[in-house]
Amino acid sequence: MAPERSADAAGSRPARPRLFGTDGVRGLANADLTPELALSVASASARVLSAHDETHRPVAVVGRDPRASGEMLEAAVVAGLTSAGADVVLVGVLPTPAVAYLTGIYGADIGVMLSASHNPMPDNGIKLFGRGGHKLPDDIEAEIEAVVAAGPAWGRPIGPHIGRVRSAPDAAAHYLDHLTRAVSRPLDGLHVVVDCAHGAASVVAPELYRRAGARVTALAAAPDGVNINLGVGSTHPALLAKAVTDAGADLGIAHDGDADRCLAVDASGELVDGDQILAVCAIALREAGALRADTVVATVMSNLGFHHAMRDAGISVVTTAVGDRYVLEALRARELSLGGEQSGHVVFTGAATTGDGLLTALHVMARMRSTGRSLAQLACVVQRLPQVLVNVHVTDRARIASSTTVKAAVADAEAELGDDGRVLLRASGTEQLVRVMVEAPTQHQADAIAHRLSDVVSCA
Repeated sequence: MAPERSADAAGSRPARPRLFGTDGVRGLANADLTPELALSVASASARVLSAHDETHRPVAVVGRDPRASGEMLEAAVVAGLTSAGADVVLVGVLPTPAVAYLTGIYGADIGVMLSASHNPMPDNGIKLFGRGGHKLPDDIEAEIEAVVAAGPAWGRPIGPHIGRVRSAPDAAAHYLDHLTRAVSRPLDGLHVVVDCAHGAASVVAPELYRRAGARVTALAAAPDGVNINLGVGSTHPALLAKAVTDAGADLGIAHDGDADRCLAVDASGELVDGDQILAVCAIALREAGALRADTVVATVMSNLGFHHAMRDAGISVVTTAVGDRYVLEALRARELSLGGEQSGHVVFTGAATTGDGLLTALHVMARMRSTGRSLAQLACVVQRLPQVLVNVHVTDRARIASSTTVKAAVADAEAELGDDGRVLLRASGTEQLVRVMVEAPTQHQADAIAHRLSDVVSCA
């Protein structure tokens, strides 16, 4: 069974703190993720991060996506930060990568983004960044959780030592200027439909693509606090596909609620997933001499067709566990320039510290303009193998991992597929589930092997 850890890890990854998932703290707003918890996490973050450098008063950048609960949680986070003596810079509704970028350019110690990404509106989350806009390492998150668990018994600052709050009306302009500089080739002549998911992309994506020279049709760009991700965005691309074909546009771009990911559809309305986007960008960077070590980072969920495309292009692939934090770890550890996930999180380390859907879209469109090729022609470099994913409920994930019967069944399936397919068994990190993934040359073979393995897992 494939372990859920980076390919670089030498042993078992330490158990993740219960409070933090792979992308911060997330839950049902005002039920799981309460204002009290948000306040506690914020004050603990300020205390932990300032304890690592006591030479100055900490500064925090706080942003959010437009979901209604963000207003409530923003107030709680600001209260928590200032109660711990941190000054707060409010940047308002902006994408997650904007908050990461602004954390760096404002010289802040902490970045806080309130978003549940692609999740439905009732959910929300707290994403934390450290200095420079980098995601926090596991050990710092563990320290924050320990402070939260210890409760409120600590010496609060008083008088002039309480944190102050100011707004940053120039925040969106800084971010837009940064992205405009990141891709130099004008997009003149391209017609793009952008699905903003009624999320944070609504306030910047249409303007950015127009600045870059594209003709832009904006879709789902009227957030009202409750319609974020509602039948739109990267998890619901059907509406975008229809809009692209109806308008005769060159392509469509689909963002999620906080715009840290990007999927696309070509002119015929066919979905272009994160594997294809990553391949297009990797080949473009390699041709420009900008792909460090001729290597790209991907997760274990990337389709085997992606690996074949990279092999044929002379590009090596480093494989990590699922989660953009693990992609980022590998990128930083190996000093590489590009990595991403099938879901559309793509990281360009030369211009961003986290996945940025807007930056990714610019790179894709710039590649179309520089080659004169359609998105369909570029994306076909990845010939996706049929992929089947089955979630199998089990009583003991650890027992499945050590089962000789399961191992034998996996070995038989791998022998049957040879180099033409792939098998991956992956235990869920939060539920008693084992995910069985099979890729094969035909859908029929993928279905048959996946269900055969699922039966073995459920009986083991």
